[in-house]
Amino acid sequence: MTDEPVPVIRRLELALADDDFAWSLVLVGEDQTDKLATLTGDLRGPHSETGDGKQITSGFSYWGIGPTIAWANATNDPFYLVMKAGAESFLRHWRKVRPHTDKTGFHFVSLGVGTGVKDRTILADMYRRNPNMYYIPVDMSSEMLRMGTLEPVRGVRFPMAQVLPVQLDFSIADNMKELGEMLARLVGADPILFTLTGNTLANFESDRELLSMITRILRPQDRLLLEVASTSSLDQAAADAAADEYQQTRAFAEFVTSALRYNTDLRIEDGLIDYRGEVENNDALRVKIVWQNNTSETMTMGLPDHTEVVLKPDDTILLYTTRKFSTERLKKLTAECGLTAIEHAHSGFRHTRRPSPFGLDLLLLAGEGAEIPNLLADDIWAQ
Repeated sequence: MTDEPVPVIRRLELALADDDFAWSLVLVGEDQTDKLATLTGDLRGPHSETGDGKQITSGFSYWGIGPTIAWANATNDPFYLVMKAGAESFLRHWRKVRPHTDKTGFHFVSLGVGTGVKDRTILADMYRRNPNMYYIPVDMSSEMLRMGTLEPVRGVRFPMAQVLPVQLDFSIADNMKELGEMLARLVGADPILFTLTGNTLANFESDRELLSMITRILRPQDRLLLEVASTSSLDQAAADAAADEYQQTRAFAEFVTSALRYNTDLRIEDGLIDYRGEVENNDALRVKIVWQNNTSETMTMGLPDHTEVVLKPDDTILLYTTRKFSTERLKKLTAECGLTAIEHAHSGFRHTRRPSPFGLDLLLLAGEGAEIPNLLADDIWAQ
């Protein structure tokens, strides 16, 4: 009679347990050739002077080793005010939200892992309360997953056997559906804390569509931690100030152009990058960062499939989109997605000579069917 075979995951756990080499395991959810084809197709869009034709959609800004390194450099730039303010306020905001997650042992699913600094703060608290929890970072970029996962895991000494990085574009509805079903099989009825921090929601063309996709996989016992940049002013002067905020840092400029730099042969010069602020629907500020052929000559851009795209004068490529949300926009978004705010923390920007309308908000949200205490909406949203 022979012994039962040891499952491969258990064998891997034993094999890596005492190894100091920086191994990382990733569950790959997509064919990377499909992603390259998508990026190439997006760069073949029509002529547009407004950034509404050719584009690099949100996830591709971080896709690949070059953009990943550029993002890491940008996050360490003290002139990148949104990132600096987020790092300074997050621990304070999390402490206000944390009591609502203390009583039940949550698992942790991080959508868009970034550098992992905020995940480390959350994971440290959650692991103390639930030593059997799983940590599941999700990102479209496998390079970002590796970089961002090491920070919280090593910082907290979290067991690698309970870490499952997932390479997946969570802005695709079918991907989110599959992710939700896989997670339910993995954790059973245990609750999950999903997080979308770093103002990631603001980077997508339709913030409502992305938030709806996430909401659809929330079960009554789950929670969503959402961090966004906010504004109390909605005029063009504020929109221009928001655009200028991103233009101040050289490291951010390197990041925002890195996807073009590493996937095309297009000429990258500071004078061809334009930062445009606008008021969106009277309830948010939107910043569009575009490459524009502001010369009188036609340019050509070589693509990854060895074809070329003609860029006539004034043609644009949308490189990056971001927003600052008003409280009314946040209320509307969450209500339309069937989400209830359980807790809300807000901080205004500091270290500015003049009073700034900008800040950061952290929201703990529950989906439909959740059992939550009676809440006074005005109290939750009070700042």
